[in-house]
Amino acid sequence: MTEKSFALDRGQMRRAFERAAPAYERAAWLQREIGARLLARLDVIKLVPTRVLDLGCGSGYCTRALRKRYRQTEVIGLDIAPAMLRAARRRDGWWRRNRWLGGDAERLPFAAASFDMVISNLSLQWCDPERVFPEVARVLRPGGLFMFTSFGPDTLRELRHAWAAVDGAPHVHGFIDMHDLGDALMRARLAEPVMDVDRLTLTYKDVMSLLRELKDIGAHNVAHDRPRALTGKDRFARFRAAYEAKARDGRIPATYEVVYGQAWGPPAASAGVAVPLTQLRRPGK
Repeated sequence: MTEKSFALDRGQMRRAFERAAPAYERAAWLQREIGARLLARLDVIKLVPTRVLDLGCGSGYCTRALRKRYRQTEVIGLDIAPAMLRAARRRDGWWRRNRWLGGDAERLPFAAASFDMVISNLSLQWCDPERVFPEVARVLRPGGLFMFTSFGPDTLRELRHAWAAVDGAPHVHGFIDMHDLGDALMRARLAEPVMDVDRLTLTYKDVMSLLRELKDIGAHNVAHDRPRALTGKDRFARFRAAYEAKARDGRIPATYEVVYGQAWGPPAASAGVAVPLTQLRRPGK
């Protein structure tokens, strides 16, 4: 990973998700599917948390699912975009509004050792993991669990290649490799990191259908060195032709590389904190 990899315009990112909030729940079907797959992995985790953080909660799909799974647990959804949090509150009901908080994953507004579990579904690709992972390690209690998904570098490769046929500017967000994420977990002193990857290929009737869906979920190019001028009709037509040349059976492909990560907080012995053993059991132990 290089410093350039994280040269993101976070103000532009926040504004993109603000604009996407009204359409997000309808358009984010892939995010919900991947979130459901992430949460299904909790079936083999013998940890009963008392406090859980959903990091980058968006409109709250995973937050609500976690609350349903752990009915006696306090679950907090945190997001950088206020409009996303308003959408989450509307879906959750007025009696739980104090559980939705605004904040930045790179500077978590919580005390050390505040959570037994931190979950993050498809938000880390919009952050610098070298800043997020130490914050997660800080707020996790000894023996606490961190599970996340992110997109890997093969994501939207067809879109990237089609733009490359037009110019050399970065039109598509850069995604971080699974191995780099695993190394970052270790540098943050998160224990026993486990990484794996899945690849999905979705199809769309045309380029505009894909671009509309990306816009509706707020997935804009927010690199600092992105093109700032409007794309001319000729360049856009060449991009579109390059992408649609990849069509098979009348539909264009879009690849998504889904990265799954898991790690544990610092062991109780090294932190000098007593934690009940029933809360530290792991699969097969």
